[in-house]
Amino acid sequence: MQLTETLPLGRTQEGGFGFSKSKVMPSFPVSSRRNRQKVREEAIRVTLASCGFLSVLTTLGIVGVLLFETLAFFREVSIFKFLTDTQWTPLFADKHFGIWPLVAGTFLTAAAAIGVAMPVGMLSAIYLSEYATDRFRKVVKPILEILAGIPTVVYGYFALLFVTPLLQRLIPGLSGFNALSPGIVMGIMIIPMVCSLSEDAMYAVPQSLREGAYALGSSRLQVALKVVVPAAFSGITASFLLAVSRAIGETMIVAIAAGQQPRLTLNPTVPVETMTAYIVQVSLGDTPTGTIEYKTIFAVGMALFLCTLTLNLVSQFLRERCQEQYE
Repeated sequence: MQLTETLPLGRTQEGGFGFSKSKVMPSFPVSSRRNRQKVREEAIRVTLASCGFLSVLTTLGIVGVLLFETLAFFREVSIFKFLTDTQWTPLFADKHFGIWPLVAGTFLTAAAAIGVAMPVGMLSAIYLSEYATDRFRKVVKPILEILAGIPTVVYGYFALLFVTPLLQRLIPGLSGFNALSPGIVMGIMIIPMVCSLSEDAMYAVPQSLREGAYALGSSRLQVALKVVVPAAFSGITASFLLAVSRAIGETMIVAIAAGQQPRLTLNPTVPVETMTAYIVQVSLGDTPTGTIEYKTIFAVGMALFLCTLTLNLVSQFLRERCQEQYE
């Protein structure tokens, strides 16, 4: 389509008045620009879809490797012994392949971590959501989240060289390597996760619920504990379960400070070994590839994967089941 420009009314060569001759203007490539825009949008869509597809393939590849190597392990070791034996000594001459000592050590340190992170993180979230001013909240919350950026190896040596000697003054029988010290430090590490996610869930509760409770004569503490926390229960629960998953999957803190002695115990003052610490121990390069000792890495990794997957599924279920809808 061509665009024309009509000159203004003026005197013609014949001496009369009228419109001068129209001048033809070049056409604009509107359709060409639209085509280029569609190509760019399609390229962006394909790139984003490729990234998502790549992440799915990576997950499937990890699960496939774990499953393949775990099946190879269970061809040599009975799954019944794996689930019922109470000793874990695959690197010794007298080999036992009971997973429960590693599971006990893992959940013992995770329980200590949650015992620290849950009350501290929850109380911090309540204060930031219900008591702190907006200016204080914007300053303190990013500072609190810095704890999540400290390397875990630093936390491990902090537990070994500072927390353990400090606890030995309070608990004389505490071993140099134990489950209590790394558990406490792991709790400090996951406080930002509990606090930040719980505070976000409570901050999202509509202000009208608070105002209604205040109108009925409730105090600020009553509003926080009896109105806001129940309303944000799904998000708070999800933060707790995600923090537990993070504690179960922690590696360097327990590998440095918990010791490497797998034992079936609930005593946090003695050395223990977690599933992640065992994987680190065997993955140092001294174990020949293809041996039964090497295959135990994948069996333990599959057990750890199933634990964290179960917790994530429970967290997702509670979040969808208990989520409140407000208008």
